[in-house]
Amino acid sequence: MQQRDTQPILIVEDSEDDFEATMRAFKRTNLRNSIRWAASGQEALDMLGVMAPKPGLILLDLNMPGLDGRKTLEAIKSNAGWRKIPVVILTTSDDERDIEGCYALGANTYVQKPVDLDGLFAAIQRLKEYWFEIAILPLED
Repeated sequence: MQQRDTQPILIVEDSEDDFEATMRAFKRTNLRNSIRWAASGQEALDMLGVMAPKPGLILLDLNMPGLDGRKTLEAIKSNAGWRKIPVVILTTSDDERDIEGCYALGANTYVQKPVDLDGLFAAIQRLKEYWFEIAILPLED
């Protein structure tokens, strides 16, 4: 078993319904990694401070109350211990300013959340294939 099979995935999403749908989509892909949920940006940063092992991938929603996804992304990418963790923005926004801004802050990928469940399942399947079967991720220090 490779290290990336044992690293958890951190989903940062304020909507419990969206989190549950994403969980179902990952289960359907037979992903072996455990999934952790942070319901806010601040909760995600708090979890990252104590998580071991660190997540192999972070799925980050942009539009959350309090510390939103943009500020959370900025905090993750400016922390030497976290900046290598791939961050996938998974959001409903297709606003060009959000897309440009997230890549400028260091996002690894920007995905617009499909509106229907079948679209979400297909998107999560492709994310899983890319990030866990094709891409070579840095090992945790």
